[in-house]
Amino acid sequence: MFSHVKDLQFEAKPDGPDAAFARRLQEVLGGKWGEMTVANQYLFQGWNCRLPGKYKDLLLDVGTEEMGHVEMIVTMITRLLDNAPLSMSEGIADNPGGAATFAASNPAHFIHGGGGALPADANGVPWNGSFVTASGNLLADFQLNVTAEAQGRLQVARLFNMTDDPGVKQMLRFLLARDTMHQNMWLAAIEQLKEDGLEDMPVPEAFPDSSEFTEEFGYTYLSFSSGTDANEGRWASGPTPDGKGEFRYGDSPRANAPEPVLPPGDPRLYGTNPGVGGSVVNTVKSKLT
Repeated sequence: MFSHVKDLQFEAKPDGPDAAFARRLQEVLGGKWGEMTVANQYLFQGWNCRLPGKYKDLLLDVGTEEMGHVEMIVTMITRLLDNAPLSMSEGIADNPGGAATFAASNPAHFIHGGGGALPADANGVPWNGSFVTASGNLLADFQLNVTAEAQGRLQVARLFNMTDDPGVKQMLRFLLARDTMHQNMWLAAIEQLKEDGLEDMPVPEAFPDSSEFTEEFGYTYLSFSSGTDANEGRWASGPTPDGKGEFRYGDSPRANAPEPVLPPGDPRLYGTNPGVGGSVVNTVKSKLT
């Protein structure tokens, strides 16, 4: 059961209107790594979670918090659009920079949204449910969640340098701080899964790997570049992070199978087949007549 608290988690009020920045702020609302994505991702992961208790609560708690962030950003965008010029002449009449603001604004904010935020990114592309991943494997999902928070924090940090509005900057500082917490939280949750003996690397750990294939292919770094610079990396020698093997450096990758030769395709699909000529055409015609 969900309920809505009317108060915001943090103030979302600019010091003045800025329709051009409202357009940019749409990215962390409805972009691939925006708040709509992480809110739905964590909620779906939580709803699908088959482990009652702390992991399910974690996912639903943070998913609910992120839905509150959606409301904060929608509120900020709507307030940034207040008193925005609706025509070039209005922009010029208000101030010399108004024409530039009008030109840089998103017309869909006014035509579609009536002066409000949209479930879309900074280019006006609608938010897509395919951005959401809820695989049912918590280690796989938590690792993606770390990435989502990192990408989200990166974009908010970039937006911070694109505005001079003190009120906007304060909200962005809050979001940056929460993204710091969430990155650390998901990393801690990954370690907790391992400590609880529920999941481990590689994902999925429960798959019965072939020892023969693991020995030959499971821990060998293959270099396909000139030189040996990659050999200096942690991934080319020493124990593997899963604690189950040793990295090896392969400087001469080899093929393990001959060149594939495909048989002629079904003639009814009209592909170009090798060495069959008119006989195939006649065969097709005979079947069709």
